[in-house]
Amino acid sequence: MAELIKITHLSKRYGFKPALENVDLSLESGRIIALLGPNGSGKSTLIKLISGLLTPDIGSITVDGNAIGPRTKAIVSYLPERSYIPAWMKVKDIISYFRDFYTDFRPDVAEDMLKRLNIDPNQQMKTLSKGTREKVQLILVMSRASKLYLLDEPIAGVDPAARDYILDTILTNYAPEASIIISTHLIQDIERIIDDVIMIRNGKVLVHCDADELRVKRGMSIDQIFREEFKC
Repeated sequence: MAELIKITHLSKRYGFKPALENVDLSLESGRIIALLGPNGSGKSTLIKLISGLLTPDIGSITVDGNAIGPRTKAIVSYLPERSYIPAWMKVKDIISYFRDFYTDFRPDVAEDMLKRLNIDPNQQMKTLSKGTREKVQLILVMSRASKLYLLDEPIAGVDPAARDYILDTILTNYAPEASIIISTHLIQDIERIIDDVIMIRNGKVLVHCDADELRVKRGMSIDQIFREEFKC
């Protein structure tokens, strides 16, 4: 597989507090990557740096061979941890907005996922439950034909009954050459779909390897390894 993301000597601070320190990573295309770590470990900061919402203090990031900028933003689909859609908007209006804004947006895919999740496109966001709002945001993100998907806690507010469908939605709505980075605390829920694992603590990478190789080497599930590493 070709290299999709190259991160070199990356550091980021908030004031005097380091969020990431001297991170080096090479991530391939066609992989589903779990980004794991406790709260405050630097996961969201790393995702925001790759998406272009933050700039590094030191180091560099390239996506598909390009420095972070307009070219990378055109091929990266980002799902933030928090809701960002105005409460007054109807679901169908958001679909129209994304269709006009992103050239790679696939409205037919979005409409199909809305039907499968029984979400009425005529409803306003403010009338939806928190979990349903998060489903709408995930639908918008996965309806783009992007090269890289950055998902920050995509299933945190979704009820357990819907999680398998959400994960299947992720699996069936991205191109084989694309990659997905999923940051989550719900490791058991995503374990069956991941190819690679990155574990970070205090802004430093502790583990980066193939998920199957890690399971065999340690004789445990990824969830058990995480609990061992971080004493959960």
